[in-house]
Amino acid sequence: MDTMKLLLGTIIALLLAALVMSWNGMQLGVKNTPADEIERLSKQIDALREDQHRIALEKQLLQTNAALAVPVAPPTTTSDELEAMKLQVKENREKLAAMAEEKTKAERDAKVSDSENLELVRDGLEKSNSLAREARLISQALMVGKVKEYVEDAQYGGFATLEVLLPEQVQQNTILAIRRNTGILGQLKITSIEGTEAVASPLPGFGTIPPKPGDELILPPRF
Repeated sequence: MDTMKLLLGTIIALLLAALVMSWNGMQLGVKNTPADEIERLSKQIDALREDQHRIALEKQLLQTNAALAVPVAPPTTTSDELEAMKLQVKENREKLAAMAEEKTKAERDAKVSDSENLELVRDGLEKSNSLAREARLISQALMVGKVKEYVEDAQYGGFATLEVLLPEQVQQNTILAIRRNTGILGQLKITSIEGTEAVASPLPGFGTIPPKPGDELILPPRF
């Protein structure tokens, strides 16, 4: 704003000087200039002088105000605001501590869970391996006979007639296991044997699935 006023003042001064020179020139070189033209030029010169004086006063006033300007002090913090800030900091610290404790607890629970899951997996693998071993022993056991017929008698109980394939392995009171695929349905005890035929009775713990013709007979594996 000051620059514009200075520029305007300079322009007015130049115009004023030009008008004065024009006025002087007219006085010296033109003696027959009309009176109304001379009056008009004189009024323009007076108006320009008033504008120049007014701009000078405004410039001086601005410089005085700038010299007397008092810096504004920054706002001060009250004691209540300080207490509120301290309380907020305390609450934030408590929240951070609670979050850290929750994280520690979650990590501890995750470790316990992982340990339990690992134990379950280990038990499952051991049981699976044990079952796989039993199935392998059952499937690899030597077949010594086959079931010809199984009868359920209400008076005498159940019994089975057998076909003996290896007589040297089967004698009276020999215990045989009934194999179907890789599982054992139950066990039979030879009660009588003649040549390649024998009769056997089921032992306690016999399964719920009854034998059928063609089921294989093996010596019970040692698991």
